Amino acid sequence: MLRQPSNAPQNNLWLYAFAACFVWSFTSHALGQSTPIVFPNEVSLTGPESSQQFVVNQRLENGRTSDLTRVVEYSVSDTAIATVNSHGMLVPLQEGETQLLIRHGQWSQQIPIKIQGIESPTPVDFRGDIQPILTKAACNSGGCHGKAEGQNGFKLSVFAFDDTFDHDSITRHGRGRRINIAAPESSLLIRKATGLIPHGGGRKVSVNGLWYKQLTRWIKEGAAFDSESSQRTTRLDVYPKLMEVKPDSGLQLQVFAVDENGNRRCVTREAEFFSNAEAVARPDEDGWVHVDNVPGEAAILVRYRGQIETARIRLPQEFEVTPPKSNNEIDDHVWTRLSSLGIQPSHVADDAVFLRRVYLDTIGTLPTIEESRRFLTDPSADKRSTLIATLLERPEYADYWAMKWADILRVDREIIKSPGTIAMTRWLRSQLAANRPYDEFVSDIVTAQGNTNSESAAAMYLVHNDPEKLARSVSQVFLGVRIECAQCHQHPFERWGQEDYFAFAGFFSGVKNKKLPAAGTKIYDDAGADLKHPRTGESVPFAGLGSPAVQPPDSESPLQVSRRQALSEWIKDKDNPFLAPMIVNRLWAHYFGRGLVDPVDDIRETNPASNEPLMEYLTGYLKSNQFDLKKLTALMLNSTTYQLSSITNDSNIQDGQNFSHASWRSLPAEVLLDAISQVTGVPEDFNGWPSGYRAIEIWDNRMPNYFFRVFGKPQRVSVCECERGSEPSIAQALHLMNAPESIAKIRHRQGTARLLANSQSTDDEIIESLYLACFSRFPNADEMQLMRTAFSDPGVERKEAVEDIVWALLNSREFVFNH
Repeated sequence: MLRQPSNAPQNNLWLYAFAACFVWSFTSHALGQSTPIVFPNEVSLTGPESSQQFVVNQRLENGRTSDLTRVVEYSVSDTAIATVNSHGMLVPLQEGETQLLIRHGQWSQQIPIKIQGIESPTPVDFRGDIQPILTKAACNSGGCHGKAEGQNGFKLSVFAFDDTFDHDSITRHGRGRRINIAAPESSLLIRKATGLIPHGGGRKVSVNGLWYKQLTRWIKEGAAFDSESSQRTTRLDVYPKLMEVKPDSGLQLQVFAVDENGNRRCVTREAEFFSNAEAVARPDEDGWVHVDNVPGEAAILVRYRGQIETARIRLPQEFEVTPPKSNNEIDDHVWTRLSSLGIQPSHVADDAVFLRRVYLDTIGTLPTIEESRRFLTDPSADKRSTLIATLLERPEYADYWAMKWADILRVDREIIKSPGTIAMTRWLRSQLAANRPYDEFVSDIVTAQGNTNSESAAAMYLVHNDPEKLARSVSQVFLGVRIECAQCHQHPFERWGQEDYFAFAGFFSGVKNKKLPAAGTKIYDDAGADLKHPRTGESVPFAGLGSPAVQPPDSESPLQVSRRQALSEWIKDKDNPFLAPMIVNRLWAHYFGRGLVDPVDDIRETNPASNEPLMEYLTGYLKSNQFDLKKLTALMLNSTTYQLSSITNDSNIQDGQNFSHASWRSLPAEVLLDAISQVTGVPEDFNGWPSGYRAIEIWDNRMPNYFFRVFGKPQRVSVCECERGSEPSIAQALHLMNAPESIAKIRHRQGTARLLANSQSTDDEIIESLYLACFSRFPNADEMQLMRTAFSDPGVERKEAVEDIVWALLNSREFVFNH
């Protein structure tokens, strides 16, 4: 048995664990067998409510690990001293020393156990002992007593961010009726938590369980706020940190809280667990992670008392991977990832699929019949890269991306009125057409001023019209940080707190506006002032996220830098860790259907990219090319990864995070409407607009249009791209099949169907033209044979036959999806 020496420092515990794993792994290979590893290999518990979660792992010959924690048998030599359950959780009963025996088949191991602090326990600490219970039991969650108005007269701070308030709420508010020091078991807090009297949240604490004992002892001791021996938790240690597992299995996580003096205690019972990829691995409240059969990697976020840590769970497959040829470094990173997971990428898509996909993704427009025919018959080896370069210079590229950025920045006609909406949309289009370096593009937005009716980004400051709104929006849109949670409490999944929130909002405290006598509103800056912390009332110096406070300009200097100019300099700094990854992720999500980080605007250490080396490479590429978005886009589009087929194979059919195949994506409302208009040859008639305008050119987000509403065009009430509806619905299908507007386009006397029916083209030529128009490909033999039947009924006119074919193609899955 390998033990940690008794004189070894506690902070080297992990080193001994890893040494043990190495020794046992080496021995296993040498002997041709695998020996289980127990962690920890000796235990000392202090206090009657302490506990220790054990983890038992077994190294497999293929390099993966099998968790035996819930398979092995546990028994304590002296059952009067401690007890252990079948899940490997040890709890003390009385002081003394004993042994824990762990068996599995012919293997067994004894673990020395020492129990102390039972007869004269350390007083219970509200911050360190009671708050974790209230958080784990969800008492202070936003859906219970942590919401703004509390619940049934009892209010707690969300996620226990304000210990003093919570202590007062329990011990003093409600006329002190929530606790009874003379008879702790009769306290309202205890009786509600155990469900002995009606409680809307149900039973949260088991009678006579460890939480029950700790709560009642705390009350009996006087319900003190703090104890003299209390130490603040400074970090968490999670074991195991990274594990490769087999399908349809599970594993136990173990969590230690480390205080200021380096002391460690197991807090697995009180820690909270979350997964960023539940399809791969999903934890329960006890830290047991369930693994199904979806290959990939999940980051399990562990949270305890405001501290966060992650563990990685990887599930590879037993497939031999032979990836296609790499076109650039993107493919190298993706193939490496797929090979490590045993996922074979799909084959490269044919020219027709690529053609339609790249047109729709890049310019939001279908290729015409002539463009499709020319590309499909072009024998050039470099025709794909040539097409990509051409598309990035087309005016539709700027139209399409101006529409997308107007959605993201909430260019809302209802708030900034028509002149401002037109002006800002034109400005966005001009920036994209000129391929303005992205860091300068962002800088112009965060420092915009002047008339909101001028071609600039100034109108945005009418929508985001106070420092806190601006902080939340700029942080989410350009930095990928959802900082709004930190407005009221510590961010539940990140390091940001209220001080960070109000420091960042301080950048915008000088933004002012005033109505102009002629038209529009003037946006300008004054000196501004630091915002006050809502709890302490102290001023919070303005600062970038995770950065020191900005030094105010020298009063003797003639150059006075505004707060927003200081923000611009911080954002554009080459060492800024947020700007480049966010736009990389936004572009990747657009072209590949899912971000390297998902959701696209929630980039944080606890939600890592599914391919971190790839994210790091793309971020470096963007910076080294002076934030040239077209270069980055071309790199992505020229990769084999982008050009993979959506047809899956046995190894990648369940993969949803590693880009082993293309995904089927609904066309945005504007793109679909333009595609229908293009195929039918009848432009959409937008109310009050000249004929011929396409949907991606329409700046009016409030235009009454039933098609836009049904197919999810955003109203620009949020900076989140999730506002756009992307899920197909019955209403959409019924609209395409039966809407009078769609039928009228198909039957229009000057439309495509009528023109083809009246032309000298043969039936086969008509069918071919319609397939090229809708799908950018030629029909195959079966499709040609099927469509010929439309013309074979002598009772059906030729124009009706063509109209039927157009209707059928427009209502097909291949048409309404990009794939």
